[in-house]
Amino acid sequence: MLKKKAIALLSGGLDSTLAVKLVLEQGLEVEAVNFKTIFWTQDQVEGYGVFARRMAKLFGIELRIFEITEEFLEMLKCPKHGYGTNMNPCIDCRILMLKRAAEYMEEVEASFLVTGEVLGERPMSQRQDALNLIEKESGLKGKILRPLSAKLLKPTLAEKEGLIDREKLFDIQGRSRRPQMDLAEAYGIDDYPTPAGGCLLTDPGFSARLRDLFQHNDSSINDIQLLKYGRHFWLSGECKAIVGRDERENEGILGLAMSGDLVLKVANFSGPITIVRGKASDEQIYMAAAMTARYSKARGEKIVEVGYRRIPDEKTKSISVRPVDAKELKLVRI
Repeated sequence: MLKKKAIALLSGGLDSTLAVKLVLEQGLEVEAVNFKTIFWTQDQVEGYGVFARRMAKLFGIELRIFEITEEFLEMLKCPKHGYGTNMNPCIDCRILMLKRAAEYMEEVEASFLVTGEVLGERPMSQRQDALNLIEKESGLKGKILRPLSAKLLKPTLAEKEGLIDREKLFDIQGRSRRPQMDLAEAYGIDDYPTPAGGCLLTDPGFSARLRDLFQHNDSSINDIQLLKYGRHFWLSGECKAIVGRDERENEGILGLAMSGDLVLKVANFSGPITIVRGKASDEQIYMAAAMTARYSKARGEKIVEVGYRRIPDEKTKSISVRPVDAKELKLVRI
């Protein structure tokens, strides 16, 4: 006899929220899980997991957030089922999350998993064949309930055993969110995020930077975090400069600076923070300083003084440079 308890993958978005609501409506106990990586961006401004926490609180259920960045990165470098249009390994990502959810399901003695997946909503991971593949490779055949599309899919064990009434589930498919929005309105649920993509790996610019980084060296989580900020330039095969574009990016870059990095800033003019990471020659330090000058308010000056220091050494040195020409920047910019 299956226990009347389910684990739900809850992002706090519209689909996963409705999926949880539909299972709760049938009188089952539900506990939610959420998986965090450095590539998820949708609720970065308010703090990671804010939407998931909000919906868990609304429903009065427990929520566990699992950090999986390290194992995600190992998978990302060579995903078994490949990438999408950019660096997004959607199928392998889903398998990884479901495997972790399955482990937790066993730990708390839940009988099945609930997801907000909708047949045909996402071209890579929510096709019928992809859903079957994900279910098989996660070791959860028959144990994943997708309430929004359940009537279009084979009955799960929870339905066969009578824990879930299949007639109270739905047959939603395709990319339109109108049916889900109507259902949310019927339930009085209106505090959910817009369905904009929240994964950096679907962004062409970020993906190009990440692909480039993987080709150059064994990147750390910190290196990848830096890809979210500034303009990136290779000064050599083992030396990189990151130049901030505004105050927010300057703060972000400084916050990620590590021991051994050089930090540069123009003296007497407002402008960017620049970090140089890797083995830098005097010539490359000059180039980084010239870049820093080029993107500052001093770009029209003939000679600009730029201060630089190596972390954690707080002693600042100074170098006088000519702001680099835009044509030179194109040769090294990623």
